[in-house]
Amino acid sequence: MNAKRRRLLLAAIEPLLETGEQVEVTAIVNLNPVSVRRTAAFAVASALVSGGAMAVIPARVPMYLAMTSHRLFVFEADPVFARPKGLVTTVPRAGLVRSEIKERVLNSSFVVSSPDSDQGMQIIFPLMCRRERNAIAAALPLAAG
Repeated sequence: MNAKRRRLLLAAIEPLLETGEQVEVTAIVNLNPVSVRRTAAFAVASALVSGGAMAVIPARVPMYLAMTSHRLFVFEADPVFARPKGLVTTVPRAGLVRSEIKERVLNSSFVVSSPDSDQGMQIIFPLMCRRERNAIAAALPLAAG
């Protein structure tokens, strides 16, 4: 994450921080994967509907992830400007565990979940955020099993 994006994200997080809470890691991530098969099907369907005039492909919405000493913050990123659009979710960090890191050619991911919940949040990191991914992975314990 470049300095301007980080500065704007920290400015958005600052009013939400509790006393003594520090931002440890910031990263640009994706939370909702769009598969290659779904992308191709969507492009073909949109081309057929438009008579071949255009093909539309779904795109992931980039998110800003900030991990503090107490919580994970997820903000929607504005694709045009560097500033965050709005807070999507805040997750308390206590008790969170993660899955093994899945390495891919263009990205990597792991699932963050709470032991008392059956749902998790898949966090997808682009290639340029490997250092941030490793910092977040090191801070969250690996899930048993």
